[in-house]
Amino acid sequence: MLKTLLVSGAVVSAAAALASPAAKADGFYLNPEWNGGWSGSDFGGAVFDAHVGWEKGNFSIQGGPSWLQPDAGDTSVGFSGKANVSAPVAEQLDVYGEVSYAKYKDSDAGYGLKAGMKYKF
Repeated sequence: MLKTLLVSGAVVSAAAALASPAAKADGFYLNPEWNGGWSGSDFGGAVFDAHVGWEKGNFSIQGGPSWLQPDAGDTSVGFSGKANVSAPVAEQLDVYGEVSYAKYKDSDAGYGLKAGMKYKF
């Protein structure tokens, strides 16, 4: 269940990153984020993260409280965080990576790893 939600969150995060403007400002930021997960038409649950982050150039780190709400279960409050880095490898091509962590009461910690490329037209 948690793995499905983390994968769904990664997909939403990647889509948001690809749709965002290229210009970035360094410093602190707020990143509230909701991620829902489905398997076919079956809703599995959702996660809401209330992250505070810091960004410098092509590096960012963020974390904060996280609420896990399975479709047929009780809400668990925990902590989640992630760190991102990207680097240009050619004029129109960047590579990026992200590591993530989530821990909720009475559950094992969840970890995520994401890597990819972004080609600019």
